[in-house]
Amino acid sequence: MTTETAGLIARLEQNIASVLLGKPDPIRLVVVALLAEGHVLIEDAPGVGKTSLAKAMARSLDCEFTRLQFTPDMLPSDILGSSLFLPNLGEFEFRKGPIFTNILLADEINRTSPRTQSALLEAMSERQVSIEGRTYPLAEPFFVLATQNPYEHEGTYPLPENQLDRFTVCTEIGYPDRETELRVLAAQRDGEQVAELKPALSIDQLKVLRTAVREVTVEDSINNYLLDLIEASRDHDELELGVSTRGGMVLYRSVQACALADGRTYAVPDDVKQLAIPVLAHRVVCRGLLREGQRARAKGVINQILENTPVPR
Repeated sequence: MTTETAGLIARLEQNIASVLLGKPDPIRLVVVALLAEGHVLIEDAPGVGKTSLAKAMARSLDCEFTRLQFTPDMLPSDILGSSLFLPNLGEFEFRKGPIFTNILLADEINRTSPRTQSALLEAMSERQVSIEGRTYPLAEPFFVLATQNPYEHEGTYPLPENQLDRFTVCTEIGYPDRETELRVLAAQRDGEQVAELKPALSIDQLKVLRTAVREVTVEDSINNYLLDLIEASRDHDELELGVSTRGGMVLYRSVQACALADGRTYAVPDDVKQLAIPVLAHRVVCRGLLREGQRARAKGVINQILENTPVPR
Protein backbone atom coordinates (compact mmCIF):
# COMPACT_ATOMS: atom_id res chain seq x y z
CA MET A 1 0.00 0.00 0.00
CA THR A 2 2.90 2.35 0.77
CA THR A 3 4.33 1.98 -2.72
CA GLU A 4 0.91 2.61 -4.25
CA THR A 5 0.21 5.73 -2.14
CA ALA A 6 3.71 7.11 -2.73
CA GLY A 7 3.18 6.65 -6.47
CA LEU A 8 -0.12 8.55 -6.40
CA ILE A 9 1.44 11.41 -4.45
CA ALA A 10 4.46 11.54 -6.77
CA ARG A 11 2.15 11.65 -9.78
CA LEU A 12 0.25 14.58 -8.29
CA GLU A 13 3.46 16.49 -7.52
CA GLN A 14 4.88 15.83 -11.00
CA ASN A 15 1.68 17.07 -12.59
CA ILE A 16 1.89 20.37 -10.69
CA ALA A 17 5.65 20.62 -11.30
CA SER A 18 5.07 20.50 -15.05
CA VAL A 19 3.55 23.99 -14.70
CA LEU A 20 5.40 25.47 -11.70
CA LEU A 21 8.98 24.79 -12.72
CA GLY A 22 11.84 24.46 -10.24
CA LYS A 23 9.74 24.79 -7.07
CA PRO A 24 9.50 21.34 -5.45
CA ASP A 25 9.36 22.63 -1.85
CA PRO A 26 6.22 24.82 -2.18
CA ILE A 27 4.56 22.03 -4.18
CA ARG A 28 5.33 19.48 -1.45
CA LEU A 29 3.92 21.80 1.24
CA VAL A 30 0.67 22.33 -0.68
CA VAL A 31 0.32 18.57 -1.23
CA VAL A 32 1.02 17.89 2.47
CA ALA A 33 -1.71 20.36 3.47
CA LEU A 34 -4.14 18.72 1.04
CA LEU A 35 -3.42 15.26 2.44
CA ALA A 36 -3.68 16.57 6.01
CA GLU A 37 -7.19 17.89 5.24
CA GLY A 38 -6.06 21.47 5.76
CA HIS A 39 -5.76 24.74 3.83
CA VAL A 40 -2.89 26.80 2.38
CA LEU A 41 -1.95 30.48 2.36
CA ILE A 42 0.58 31.44 -0.33
CA GLU A 43 2.18 34.77 0.52
CA ASP A 44 4.62 36.32 -1.94
CA ALA A 45 5.32 39.12 -4.41
CA PRO A 46 3.15 39.53 -7.53
CA GLY A 47 3.96 37.46 -10.58
CA VAL A 48 5.99 34.64 -9.00
CA GLY A 49 3.39 31.91 -9.61
CA LYS A 50 0.99 31.98 -6.64
CA THR A 51 -2.14 31.72 -8.76
CA SER A 52 -0.46 29.28 -11.16
CA LEU A 53 0.32 26.93 -8.28
CA ALA A 54 -3.26 27.15 -7.01
CA LYS A 55 -4.75 26.54 -10.46
CA ALA A 56 -2.34 23.67 -11.16
CA MET A 57 -3.37 21.98 -7.91
CA ALA A 58 -7.04 22.43 -8.74
CA ARG A 59 -6.69 21.03 -12.27
CA SER A 60 -4.63 18.09 -11.00
CA LEU A 61 -7.63 16.84 -9.02
CA ASP A 62 -10.74 15.56 -10.73
CA CYS A 63 -13.12 17.71 -8.72
CA GLU A 64 -15.00 21.02 -8.74
CA PHE A 65 -12.90 24.19 -8.67
CA THR A 66 -13.98 27.79 -8.06
CA ARG A 67 -11.82 30.90 -8.24
CA LEU A 68 -12.98 33.89 -6.22
CA GLN A 69 -11.31 37.28 -6.63
CA PHE A 70 -11.52 39.07 -3.28
CA THR A 71 -12.25 42.82 -3.45
CA PRO A 72 -12.89 45.56 -0.85
CA ASP A 73 -16.62 45.74 -1.64
CA MET A 74 -17.23 42.00 -1.33
CA LEU A 75 -19.89 40.90 1.19
CA PRO A 76 -20.18 37.60 3.12
CA SER A 77 -23.20 36.69 1.00
CA ASP A 78 -20.98 36.90 -2.11
CA ILE A 79 -19.08 33.91 -0.68
CA LEU A 80 -21.71 31.95 1.23
CA GLY A 81 -24.82 32.62 -0.82
CA SER A 82 -28.17 34.19 0.09
CA SER A 83 -31.92 33.60 0.13
CA LEU A 84 -34.06 34.93 -2.70
CA PHE A 85 -37.82 35.44 -2.51
CA LEU A 86 -39.75 33.60 -5.22
CA PRO A 87 -43.03 35.52 -5.82
CA ASN A 88 -44.65 32.68 -7.75
CA LEU A 89 -44.13 30.27 -4.84
CA GLY A 90 -44.45 32.80 -2.05
CA GLU A 91 -41.34 31.50 -0.29
CA PHE A 92 -37.59 32.00 0.01
CA GLU A 93 -35.05 29.80 -1.75
CA PHE A 94 -31.40 29.55 -0.72
CA ARG A 95 -28.94 30.05 -3.57
CA LYS A 96 -25.54 28.57 -2.77
CA GLY A 97 -22.46 30.77 -3.11
CA PRO A 98 -19.05 29.90 -4.58
CA ILE A 99 -17.88 28.38 -1.29
CA PHE A 100 -19.89 25.26 -2.16
CA THR A 101 -17.09 23.64 -4.13
CA ASN A 102 -14.20 21.22 -3.63
CA ILE A 103 -11.27 23.59 -4.18
CA LEU A 104 -11.71 27.32 -3.55
CA LEU A 105 -9.00 29.67 -4.81
CA ALA A 106 -9.33 32.78 -2.64
CA ASP A 107 -7.23 35.16 -4.74
CA GLU A 108 -5.80 38.20 -2.89
CA ILE A 109 -7.71 37.30 0.25
CA ASN A 110 -6.39 40.30 2.17
CA ARG A 111 -8.13 42.74 -0.19
CA THR A 112 -11.52 42.18 1.44
CA SER A 113 -12.74 43.42 4.82
CA PRO A 114 -12.37 41.45 8.08
CA ARG A 115 -16.16 40.97 8.13
CA THR A 116 -16.03 39.16 4.79
CA GLN A 117 -12.86 37.26 5.69
CA SER A 118 -14.68 35.89 8.75
CA ALA A 119 -17.21 34.21 6.45
CA LEU A 120 -14.54 31.59 5.79
CA LEU A 121 -13.84 30.72 9.45
CA GLU A 122 -16.58 28.15 10.03
CA ALA A 123 -16.14 26.67 6.56
CA MET A 124 -12.39 26.14 6.97
CA SER A 125 -12.68 24.75 10.49
CA GLU A 126 -15.87 22.68 10.41
CA ARG A 127 -16.57 22.07 6.69
CA GLN A 128 -19.97 23.71 7.00
CA VAL A 129 -21.60 27.14 6.85
CA SER A 130 -24.44 28.55 8.96
CA ILE A 131 -26.79 30.96 7.20
CA GLU A 132 -30.02 32.42 8.57
CA GLY A 133 -30.27 29.79 11.29
CA ARG A 134 -29.61 26.81 9.03
CA THR A 135 -26.44 24.76 8.63
CA TYR A 136 -25.28 23.54 5.23
CA PRO A 137 -22.50 20.93 4.90
CA LEU A 138 -19.76 21.54 2.34
CA ALA A 139 -18.53 19.12 -0.27
CA GLU A 140 -15.85 16.57 0.54
CA PRO A 141 -13.02 17.29 -0.02
CA PHE A 142 -13.08 21.04 0.76
CA PHE A 143 -9.74 22.77 0.31
CA VAL A 144 -8.98 26.51 0.43
CA LEU A 145 -5.96 27.87 -1.41
CA ALA A 146 -5.56 31.55 -0.59
CA THR A 147 -3.05 34.02 -2.00
CA GLN A 148 -1.94 37.41 -0.78
CA ASN A 149 0.74 39.99 -1.58
CA PRO A 150 2.57 41.06 1.61
CA TYR A 151 4.28 44.04 -0.01
CA GLU A 152 1.19 45.95 -1.08
CA HIS A 153 -0.63 47.77 1.72
CA GLU A 154 -2.95 50.13 -0.15
CA GLY A 155 -6.50 48.78 0.04
CA THR A 156 -5.61 45.65 2.01
CA TYR A 157 -6.77 44.28 5.36
CA PRO A 158 -4.27 42.12 7.30
CA LEU A 159 -5.60 38.67 8.16
CA PRO A 160 -6.48 38.41 11.88
CA GLU A 161 -4.84 35.76 14.05
CA ASN A 162 -7.93 33.54 14.20
CA GLN A 163 -8.06 33.48 10.39
CA LEU A 164 -4.35 32.69 10.06
CA ASP A 165 -4.75 29.84 12.55
CA ARG A 166 -7.13 28.11 10.11
CA PHE A 167 -4.41 27.72 7.50
CA THR A 168 -2.40 24.53 7.82
CA VAL A 169 0.57 25.94 5.92
CA CYS A 170 1.77 29.43 5.04
CA THR A 171 4.42 29.35 2.34
CA GLU A 172 6.07 31.47 -0.31
CA ILE A 173 7.36 30.65 -3.79
CA GLY A 174 10.21 33.05 -4.45
CA TYR A 175 11.90 33.99 -7.72
CA PRO A 176 13.22 31.15 -9.92
CA ASP A 177 16.89 30.80 -10.78
CA ARG A 178 18.06 31.93 -14.22
CA GLU A 179 18.03 28.46 -15.81
CA THR A 180 14.47 27.79 -14.62
CA GLU A 181 13.31 31.21 -15.79
CA LEU A 182 14.67 30.45 -19.28
CA ARG A 183 12.56 27.28 -19.28
CA VAL A 184 9.54 29.32 -18.19
CA LEU A 185 10.04 31.75 -21.08
CA ALA A 186 10.44 28.90 -23.56
CA ALA A 187 7.25 27.25 -22.31
CA GLN A 188 5.22 30.39 -23.10
CA ARG A 189 5.50 29.73 -26.86
CA ASP A 190 2.72 27.15 -26.58
CA GLY A 191 0.43 29.30 -24.42
CA GLU A 192 -0.65 28.81 -20.80
CA GLN A 193 0.27 25.32 -19.64
CA VAL A 194 -2.17 25.25 -16.73
CA ALA A 195 -5.13 25.12 -19.10
CA GLU A 196 -3.78 21.91 -20.63
CA LEU A 197 -3.28 20.00 -17.37
CA LYS A 198 -5.16 16.74 -16.96
CA PRO A 199 -6.32 15.40 -13.56
CA ALA A 200 -3.73 13.23 -11.82
CA LEU A 201 -5.98 12.07 -8.95
CA SER A 202 -9.66 11.31 -8.56
CA ILE A 203 -11.65 12.21 -5.45
CA ASP A 204 -11.77 8.54 -4.45
CA GLN A 205 -7.98 8.27 -4.70
CA LEU A 206 -7.59 11.42 -2.59
CA LYS A 207 -9.88 9.89 0.06
CA VAL A 208 -7.71 6.75 0.09
CA LEU A 209 -4.60 8.87 0.61
CA ARG A 210 -6.21 10.86 3.42
CA THR A 211 -7.19 7.63 5.16
CA ALA A 212 -3.62 6.35 4.77
CA VAL A 213 -2.30 9.57 6.38
CA ARG A 214 -4.22 8.81 9.57
CA GLU A 215 -2.65 5.36 9.73
CA VAL A 216 0.93 6.67 9.78
CA THR A 217 2.59 5.79 13.09
CA VAL A 218 3.82 8.65 15.30
CA GLU A 219 5.85 7.38 18.26
CA ASP A 220 5.54 8.98 21.69
CA SER A 221 9.06 10.38 21.38
CA ILE A 222 7.96 12.33 18.27
CA ASN A 223 4.79 13.50 20.04
CA ASN A 224 6.83 14.76 22.99
CA TYR A 225 9.28 16.50 20.64
CA LEU A 226 6.36 18.20 18.91
CA LEU A 227 4.88 19.32 22.24
CA ASP A 228 8.28 20.57 23.43
CA LEU A 229 8.38 22.92 20.43
CA ILE A 230 4.86 24.18 21.06
CA GLU A 231 5.44 24.76 24.79
CA ALA A 232 8.68 26.58 24.00
CA SER A 233 6.75 28.98 21.74
CA ARG A 234 4.36 29.79 24.60
CA ASP A 235 7.20 30.53 27.02
CA HIS A 236 9.47 32.40 24.60
CA ASP A 237 10.35 35.95 25.68
CA GLU A 238 10.02 37.33 22.16
CA LEU A 239 6.54 35.93 21.53
CA GLU A 240 3.36 37.52 22.77
CA LEU A 241 1.20 34.70 21.42
CA GLY A 242 2.45 31.12 21.14
CA VAL A 243 1.18 28.18 19.11
CA SER A 244 -2.43 27.19 19.81
CA THR A 245 -3.69 23.69 20.54
CA ARG A 246 -5.11 23.68 17.02
CA GLY A 247 -1.61 24.43 15.76
CA GLY A 248 -0.26 21.36 17.54
CA MET A 249 -2.99 19.15 16.09
CA VAL A 250 -2.33 20.52 12.60
CA LEU A 251 1.42 19.93 12.93
CA TYR A 252 0.76 16.34 14.05
CA ARG A 253 -1.44 15.59 11.02
CA SER A 254 0.98 17.37 8.67
CA VAL A 255 3.86 15.27 9.99
CA GLN A 256 1.85 12.15 9.16
CA ALA A 257 1.17 13.47 5.65
CA CYS A 258 4.84 14.34 5.12
CA ALA A 259 5.89 10.83 6.13
CA LEU A 260 3.39 9.28 3.70
CA ALA A 261 4.59 11.57 0.89
CA ASP A 262 8.11 10.26 1.52
CA GLY A 263 6.86 6.67 1.24
CA ARG A 264 7.00 5.84 4.96
CA THR A 265 4.39 4.43 7.36
CA TYR A 266 6.06 6.10 10.34
CA ALA A 267 7.11 9.65 11.23
CA VAL A 268 10.67 10.76 12.05
CA PRO A 269 12.00 13.91 13.78
CA ASP A 270 13.02 15.40 10.43
CA ASP A 271 9.33 15.52 9.44
CA VAL A 272 8.68 17.82 12.40
CA LYS A 273 11.75 19.96 11.70
CA GLN A 274 10.85 20.30 8.01
CA LEU A 275 7.31 21.48 8.77
CA ALA A 276 7.80 23.55 11.94
CA ILE A 277 8.30 26.92 10.21
CA PRO A 278 5.63 26.66 7.45
CA VAL A 279 3.06 25.26 9.89
CA LEU A 280 3.83 27.27 13.05
CA ALA A 281 5.42 30.64 12.12
CA HIS A 282 2.17 32.27 10.94
CA ARG A 283 0.41 31.27 14.18
CA VAL A 284 2.62 33.20 16.60
CA VAL A 285 2.77 36.93 17.37
CA CYS A 286 6.07 38.66 18.18
CA ARG A 287 6.32 41.31 20.87
CA GLY A 288 6.82 44.97 19.95
CA LEU A 289 6.86 44.54 16.17
CA LEU A 290 4.71 46.08 13.50
CA ARG A 291 2.76 43.60 11.41
CA GLU A 292 5.13 44.08 8.46
CA GLY A 293 8.04 42.58 10.39
CA GLN A 294 6.10 39.84 12.14
CA ARG A 295 6.49 36.95 9.74
CA ALA A 296 10.24 37.23 9.21
CA ARG A 297 10.91 37.51 12.95
CA ALA A 298 8.50 34.67 13.72
CA LYS A 299 10.41 32.38 11.36
CA GLY A 300 13.62 33.29 13.16
CA VAL A 301 12.10 32.54 16.57
CA ILE A 302 10.71 29.16 15.47
CA ASN A 303 14.09 28.29 13.98
CA GLN A 304 15.74 29.29 17.27
CA ILE A 305 13.33 27.04 19.17
CA LEU A 306 14.18 24.16 16.82
CA GLU A 307 17.89 24.63 17.47
CA ASN A 308 17.42 24.72 21.26
CA THR A 309 15.04 21.78 21.58
CA PRO A 310 16.62 18.32 21.95
CA VAL A 311 15.81 15.98 19.07
CA PRO A 312 14.64 12.45 20.01
CA ARG A 313 16.99 9.64 19.08
